[in-house]
Amino acid sequence: MKGTIQKWKIMILLSVLLFVSNMAFAEDETKNNTEGNPVDTALVTSSSVQTNIPNHLFVDSLSLRRHFIHRIGLEARPGYIFPTSSFFRGENLDNRPIENSLSLHLKYSFQFHPNTYTDRIYRGAYQGIGVAYYNMYEKQQLGNPLTVYLFQGARITRFNQRLSLNYEWNFGASFGWKPYHSDLNPYNKVIGSKVNAYLNTNFYFNWMLSPQFDFTTGVAVTHFSNGNTKFPNAGLNSIGLKVGLVYNINRKEEYFTKPLYQSPVPKFPRHISYDLVLFGSWRRKGVTIGEGQMVASPEAYPVLGFNFAPMYNFGYKFRAGISLDGVYDGSANVYSPDGYGNEFLKPSAGKQLALGVSGRAEYVMPYFTVGIGLGTNVIHAGGDLKSFYQILALKIEVTRSSFLHIGYNLQDFHDPNYLMLGFGFRFNNKYPTFHRR
Repeated sequence: MKGTIQKWKIMILLSVLLFVSNMAFAEDETKNNTEGNPVDTALVTSSSVQTNIPNHLFVDSLSLRRHFIHRIGLEARPGYIFPTSSFFRGENLDNRPIENSLSLHLKYSFQFHPNTYTDRIYRGAYQGIGVAYYNMYEKQQLGNPLTVYLFQGARITRFNQRLSLNYEWNFGASFGWKPYHSDLNPYNKVIGSKVNAYLNTNFYFNWMLSPQFDFTTGVAVTHFSNGNTKFPNAGLNSIGLKVGLVYNINRKEEYFTKPLYQSPVPKFPRHISYDLVLFGSWRRKGVTIGEGQMVASPEAYPVLGFNFAPMYNFGYKFRAGISLDGVYDGSANVYSPDGYGNEFLKPSAGKQLALGVSGRAEYVMPYFTVGIGLGTNVIHAGGDLKSFYQILALKIEVTRSSFLHIGYNLQDFHDPNYLMLGFGFRFNNKYPTFHRR
């Protein structure tokens, strides 16, 4: 339990640091971006319906062929595994601590051209896909998983034209784990499935060595778990270093120099938009019997829900609001009538429905939006549904006003609830979309 609390405290802390750091620099960045590069802009002579920007403003006009800088990256990440379980502390087949890991990463990304609106607003944002091979130095009991993930990063602050402090998040799936098995792998009571979610946050320095090459080094925090879809689900957490080299395929020397003149970044049209998310998943459930003993139910229970959130768009990178959250949790208030865990029964549907209210904050970037939420159920039948819950979510842009939703719901900051896999729609969306041009 302490390990679970610790890992989510770390993830939530890093998310808060990311929000704070970007909000702190947002105002300064906007003030500095009051001019634009005439080489990369063109005069709009008709109403801009897609971006909701008035007539006669300068906007990015690079062709799709020249719109991005393409990048290939190689990274090594040695890590230390947190001893959150007795399994990692030495209660395993080899009777020794499991505390080291090493991963090798191959990454492709694309970055917006310097001095364009998109680059200036989002501070050199880049995004892409990566693959990684993880060695936990315990192949027999943990395996050596292969990870496939999406990632995005941007600059937090720039020290000079060649050196900056950046952040990056990774989110994906990992394959090839050796999960718990009562006969074949009885000591591993932390990983319950062959496929697990992968979440990483890292902060690093980026040195531009030449027009083509960047050197990166920093700190990375990683979490693996199956989202409570199978027992056990203690997960694996690590912290370590990262060191890498990035090859920028079509970056040129002039990108290192700041232009003498930059046209103004269009003023953001503040407005209220409305997000509707429909989601579903499945989850496992531990049921308390006897004198506080927890027994895992053998069933997988369905979860269905919705979120409806009016969100005030403060600027290009931040929106916040209040969400109405409805859920049917098929595992809520499940009980064992004999008190010994020989049988598990579900209560009536009314005792598995809840309606809650949560405060939401979102960090908005091209293609991806990262959000957090804090809420409580206000209409419910008690028991498992009487809770203070937290939400961490990723929204992946599909069209201008629709998105995929991948989220995770926690209770009281430490008890895992369920995944939130779904689709969302945004109404009254007046957000400018320079990155889609």
